[in-house]
Amino acid sequence: MTTGPRRPLSAPSEHSVLGGRALVTGGTSGLGLEFARALAARGLSLVLVARNRERLEKTADQLRWRYGVEVETLVADLAARDDVDAVAARLLDADSPVDVLVNNAGHGVHVPLLAEDLGEVERSLDVMVRAVLVLGNAAGRAMVSRGRGVVVNVASVAGLVPMGAYSAIKSWVATYSESLSVELAGTGVQATALLPGWVRTEFHERANIRTSAIPGFLWLEADRVVSDALEDIERGRVRSVPSLRFRVIAFLAAHAPRPLVRRATALIQGGRS
Repeated sequence: MTTGPRRPLSAPSEHSVLGGRALVTGGTSGLGLEFARALAARGLSLVLVARNRERLEKTADQLRWRYGVEVETLVADLAARDDVDAVAARLLDADSPVDVLVNNAGHGVHVPLLAEDLGEVERSLDVMVRAVLVLGNAAGRAMVSRGRGVVVNVASVAGLVPMGAYSAIKSWVATYSESLSVELAGTGVQATALLPGWVRTEFHERANIRTSAIPGFLWLEADRVVSDALEDIERGRVRSVPSLRFRVIAFLAAHAPRPLVRRATALIQGGRS
């Protein structure tokens, strides 16, 4: 039985690109929390960004105790421009530099594109497109000035198929990440897009998405997804698709005839609605 705080479980090698301090948006649940745990286990200090102050402080206390690392908190709603600007200012702070940015904050979007009220979609664009763009810009510029750093943007395999607003948003994230990696070439800074499949987190429940039609073998655990992502980041990969099963699915989604992809997507959507 553990009776005290754990020290970092797997300190990075001297050649690791993952070191220093990491800022994780949406860092109190799901993949964001798993990224925070995995990076803290490597000895990185953390800046956690989330909307709920109470949950944020509780999570920070747990991470400090378990891993013995410094954890800073920043309360921010990334749908609010002033809050995004505050997080961007933190990324630009040269006195306390951020070496790894994980653009993870997001949520499911289960609103038809022809819905009368598009408010939820517009908020999703603010959180998962505008905030990703602004924070990636701030982090990228600060990191380039120091000649090192990593930007991780959480996209989705769903971005490879026509599954409504969420897919369109995540398609943008993946393309943005690849474009950013081109601009960063030769600077010592890298950008990686993470394209997970179905992951066991609170994500689907919060989005009111029925998951009973999804076969059990397609589900991945959050720690496995993050572990695979960190390995791909260390290898300098621009795109990370955890697990062989989803790499196959991603390949088929990208290369199969589009009419077939649209038909398969319609069947999946019918099972989730």
